[in-house]
Amino acid sequence: MKTAAIIGGGVIGGGWAARFLLNGWNVRVFDPDPQAERKIGEVLANARAALPALSDVPMPQEGRLSFAATVAEAVDGADYIQESVSERLELKHRVFAEIQAVAKGVPIGSSTSGFKPSELQEGAADPSTIFVSHPFNPVYLLPLAEIVPSAKSDAKVIESAKEILREVGMFPLHVRKEIDAHIADRFLEAVWREALWLVKDGIATTEEIDEAIRMGFGLRWGQMGLFETYRVAGGEAGMKHFMAQFGPCLQWPWTKLTDVPEFTEELVDLIAGQSDEQSGKYTIRELERIRDQNLIGFLRALKDRNWGAGKVLLDHDKRRRAAFHEAGKTGEGAPLVMAQMQVLPGWIDYNGHMTESRYLFASSETSDAFLRLIGADMDYVANGHSYYTAETHIMHLGEAKLGDRLTGTLQVLHADEKRLHVFIRILRGDEVVASLEQMLLHVDMKAGRTCPAAPEVLAKLLPIAEAHRPLPRPEAAGRFVGQRK
Repeated sequence: MKTAAIIGGGVIGGGWAARFLLNGWNVRVFDPDPQAERKIGEVLANARAALPALSDVPMPQEGRLSFAATVAEAVDGADYIQESVSERLELKHRVFAEIQAVAKGVPIGSSTSGFKPSELQEGAADPSTIFVSHPFNPVYLLPLAEIVPSAKSDAKVIESAKEILREVGMFPLHVRKEIDAHIADRFLEAVWREALWLVKDGIATTEEIDEAIRMGFGLRWGQMGLFETYRVAGGEAGMKHFMAQFGPCLQWPWTKLTDVPEFTEELVDLIAGQSDEQSGKYTIRELERIRDQNLIGFLRALKDRNWGAGKVLLDHDKRRRAAFHEAGKTGEGAPLVMAQMQVLPGWIDYNGHMTESRYLFASSETSDAFLRLIGADMDYVANGHSYYTAETHIMHLGEAKLGDRLTGTLQVLHADEKRLHVFIRILRGDEVVASLEQMLLHVDMKAGRTCPAAPEVLAKLLPIAEAHRPLPRPEAAGRFVGQRK
């Protein structure tokens, strides 16, 4: 198992630790803060509740988290190192010196928001391995990492680092030229400065500014970005029409970006007070959980459409699906965890419980994820073959209610060329709230009759069935309706 060393265990460092840990890496953390273990533990608890909900492939076995007493202990033998200490250049230089005294030739990414890689590399024993790897919070959910090398960077190290980040589900954006604050933070700084003026001048409150973003252009940017959004705004005539129509606005007094408000105590108190009034009813941890659940819903929607950040999730699933079979992990963690869900308002019936149709939906989410795992996906269906559900028996064993987080697991009871017999459990924590036994038949859709599954599907399915053979047979398997316990 590979090891990542995380130097600095704050919000960003904790997010990096969770990202690597939940993707199967061992993680060693160094942070002199005596509260580091508690803080990272809280970040990790959020990550464990959130990241699996984006995956349609069994999560790998979680790596081992440990805390080192020194930088040297943390980085010794590491395959990748991420520095996330405070934004003080002299501190980063000291940390890099300690790292490179032990770790030779290992990629060292820095989470810096503003420093250029050439500044980070100053005085380093080996500047070629130091580069910017700037993520966004929460690191365990948002895929972007801006990768910024300098002229002194080793191209092979940069490519290796990018592949490592893809391995843990991130989107490494290679910035072609170094610049202060890279790409994304320059946009954020522009919006931040304008927002400060709007508050200072009494034009809008912090809440009104947030509403303008999240009710409007923020939703557009989240799935199309800036230029694609404006291309659509140009109508059928496209971007040239948009530029011609709105280009003159650049000369109008629509912004104060060339001016910066004086950062006084009065301005700080004004903004802090409005922010407290806006969001003070929530703790930071509550806001983090609200943020994570909203991001999951948004990212899942993009994933369903193979668009934007959703495409990154699908690519990561594809990579992990291949690794699952290549590594022979067919029995690891069985029964297989195939789906993570949350009970939504539309899932509730007049009794306040999850309605029966949604238990079937949860089962379908679980079995569909398994079919994708063995290669019987939509491309397979498009070629005229599929698994049809021939029989389902459901047992309601508990009550799922609004907001409950559910997990779908699948155990293969039997499989052959034409039949797939599975047992699905829908769990809330460790409690089984429903179980479903299903018989699926492999069908030639054009001929309308059963037929053997493709060899490449059977090559993935049958080893899983064999790995599940020693598992205890569920007590509910084979029951008929009304049978006494």
